[in-house]
Amino acid sequence: MPKRTTVILEDDIYEKLVKESIRRYGTTRALSKVLNEILRNSFKKQDDLIRLIYSKKVVKTTPEEFEEFRKELSKRFIER
Repeated sequence: MPKRTTVILEDDIYEKLVKESIRRYGTTRALSKVLNEILRNSFKKQDDLIRLIYSKKVVKTTPEEFEEFRKELSKRFIER
């Protein structure tokens, strides 16, 4: 069941929400809907990241191996 609350937004955030509401729904009356969608997606991404961090690891590497990999990758980017 939806709950009613007051959210104090900074001007720039409010403007972005208004623009997004108009873009998606053609009206500013959908601000709550847009905000809920943005928050829901944000929380989902956060949950996915946490799940990834704490999931069973498939490969093990030492800090030294990782540093060597990082150096090699950096060289590849510089060569381009």
